[in-house]
Amino acid sequence: MSVQVLVAAMNQNDHSLLEKMKIESDVIVANQCERNHIESFSYNGHKVIYLNFAERGVGLNRNNALMRATADYCLFADDDEILDDGYSKKIETAFERYKDADVIIFNIVGRDTGRNKTRKVKRINKLNYLKYGTARIAIRLKSIRNQGIYFYQTFGGGTEHCHGEDNLFLTDCLNKGLKIIAVPEFVATLSDDRGSTWDNGYSDKYFMDQGALYKKISPRMWLLLCAQDAFRRRKSYRKPYVSAFKLMINGAMKD
Repeated sequence: MSVQVLVAAMNQNDHSLLEKMKIESDVIVANQCERNHIESFSYNGHKVIYLNFAERGVGLNRNNALMRATADYCLFADDDEILDDGYSKKIETAFERYKDADVIIFNIVGRDTGRNKTRKVKRINKLNYLKYGTARIAIRLKSIRNQGIYFYQTFGGGTEHCHGEDNLFLTDCLNKGLKIIAVPEFVATLSDDRGSTWDNGYSDKYFMDQGALYKKISPRMWLLLCAQDAFRRRKSYRKPYVSAFKLMINGAMKD
């Protein structure tokens, strides 16, 4: 069985990222930059592909890597992660242990990830999946390929909607009957070298994009999703419930 890391990166001018991330498996680095050039070489006995493309959009970036993936299992990662020693073995072991799992969500250390820390193995469903970001997700590549699942290219950093590509990816997985679990294994630490390139906090644009995301997730239930989100997270949003709710509706209706 083989493991491949699919890294979404930006503005990489050399190959130092491989050492920084402590890569110990095959890897595809999808690097959005100012040039168009594909590189293939060996690093510590592992196959490395750099996809250097002059384009923007995190969904497009992840798809570039996903389309070219060849391993049995793939771990999505970002260029600000430091992978744990033995991460590839952890991924292999998890998929071999949970043979019916198509997607496995691991733990990572850093920022506010502690609130979403998995302490025991659990099934991920439509009631609890929205809190997990892509850069901790591993997939059984055959399962994803068989269902034709890719990332939305109009949601996420660098697109018209500033976030949500990870939510929509998992939405598609669940809608197509794939089994998702979360496990208490750690695979990486966020290095905190940089903040988000795209995140401007809870701006009006954020709330409008949230509304558009909920409408895409559920064309029938989006209004209820907006209402519960605006109410449940009103303290962290630091915005009156009605104001946040109205902005979400505006975003959903505009999309």
